[in-house]
Amino acid sequence: MSIRTRYDAIRRRYVDDVVAGAELASRHHLHHVEPAIAQRQVAVVLVTAGVALLGITVAQSGPVPPGLAEATTPEFARLARWGVVNVAGYLVVPWVALRLIGLRVADVGLRRPPPGAWVPYAWLLALSIPFVVLAAGQPAFQAKYPFYGLAPGEGLWPWFVAWWAVYAAQFLGIEFFFRGFLVLGLAPRFGIGAVFVSVVPYVMIHFTKPPLEAAAALVGGTVLGFLALKTGSVWWGVAIHVAIALLMDVLAL
Repeated sequence: MSIRTRYDAIRRRYVDDVVAGAELASRHHLHHVEPAIAQRQVAVVLVTAGVALLGITVAQSGPVPPGLAEATTPEFARLARWGVVNVAGYLVVPWVALRLIGLRVADVGLRRPPPGAWVPYAWLLALSIPFVVLAAGQPAFQAKYPFYGLAPGEGLWPWFVAWWAVYAAQFLGIEFFFRGFLVLGLAPRFGIGAVFVSVVPYVMIHFTKPPLEAAAALVGGTVLGFLALKTGSVWWGVAIHVAIALLMDVLAL
């Protein structure tokens, strides 16, 4: 098979077919659902997204519970608080909103991926690794990662490892929020446009990251949005997010 033939096959499977399927499903939804109900779902999803993002921003500026810092380490307390706030905003708040519009978490990504769904994610991870390795040598990257700054003489156990459990959980929240709640929650109304609606806030939460990482969020958010529409699941998106973040921390260390 030639490179052009393979490219055309990939484009049809992961772009053309996804766009056509999303648009067909959207037309079917709008034809069979009352306009007021369709608009209500859009309003609940978008307003909830705004409230969640605002709440996360405000909550992150609060003080670290002193008891937590004393029982662990100041660095773990600071980052664990950050992670818990993200999980609450990205996962718990949308879950509550879903109940208002009669959707289940399985309807917006928390369902078992179909067989073979891991393949494009594996390719995406493989393509990402060289760029992560190149970025690891940049001063901006070294200044940002690893998130958990080990104190002199501090080992990885227990608090670095405990932090990583929190870190992984917030990636579940991020994928559920952006690729599940926003993409799959808005696709019945906007079709493929839901992907691009979700990409805007996704890039914005990366504004505090190194510029190359923020730029990668634009591409990655779009690709992951298309894959979420194709598979109806966000679990492999969580896996690739965790894998890349782990590689970034390992390279920084």
